[in-house]
Amino acid sequence: MNVSIKKIQKSCEMVCQILKALSHPQRLIILSHLLNQERSVSELVDLCDISQSQISQFLTRMKIEKLVQSRREGRFLYYSVADKRITQLMKTIQAEYCNC
Repeated sequence: MNVSIKKIQKSCEMVCQILKALSHPQRLIILSHLLNQERSVSELVDLCDISQSQISQFLTRMKIEKLVQSRREGRFLYYSVADKRITQLMKTIQAEYCNC
């Protein structure tokens, strides 16, 4: 197997992991709210209209999957999209499917 085939396979595996991580409506909603600015957990609770425990579970999983990153300021955690490629992908999804 030549090097370019190995690179393509590795890239395809990475893309599959990202798409799998995005394959939940609530995750897409959370990411949509993080596209233009970082947000606190309480802001996301208000914007997404789900409980704090649910938001925290989603964010923890999304952080493990490297979709989001966090920073602490005092007792608050602020989340943002972890990778500019995810931002671009989400903007493309919105443009094609959401008319947002």
